[in-house]
Amino acid sequence: MLELTLHNRQQAWAAIKAQLYPFLAASLQAGGQWVLTVKRKTRSIEQNARLWALLTEVSNQVEWCGKKLTPEDWKNVFSAALYQQEAVPGINGGFVVLGRSTSKMTVAQMSEMQTLIEAFGAERGVVFRDE
Repeated sequence: MLELTLHNRQQAWAAIKAQLYPFLAASLQAGGQWVLTVKRKTRSIEQNARLWALLTEVSNQVEWCGKKLTPEDWKNVFSAALYQQEAVPGINGGFVVLGRSTSKMTVAQMSEMQTLIEAFGAERGVVFRDE
């Protein structure tokens, strides 16, 4: 497996010439087959840790519609708010939010999610501890 993190066009071209092409050429010459996938970089480990710290603070300090929600519940609430997700009736009653996985969010999307959580928390007096 070869994984390259690219930040600009020059770096991308250099990586394709120096790393990607030689890697694929040798493997293909030997009869290997590859699937090449190009995708945006997803959230970082640090962003993930910060997300759960923020969600835990909101969970501990905010009551929503008369209930205390878990950090996982809050993640779904904020994700639905950020992406205007849809709710459909559940098979056995209730509703199911058609969600978006936060693990597939890009770095920018995760930053936007955290900004939303901080703004929501600020409006409700949530104290976020330093990480």
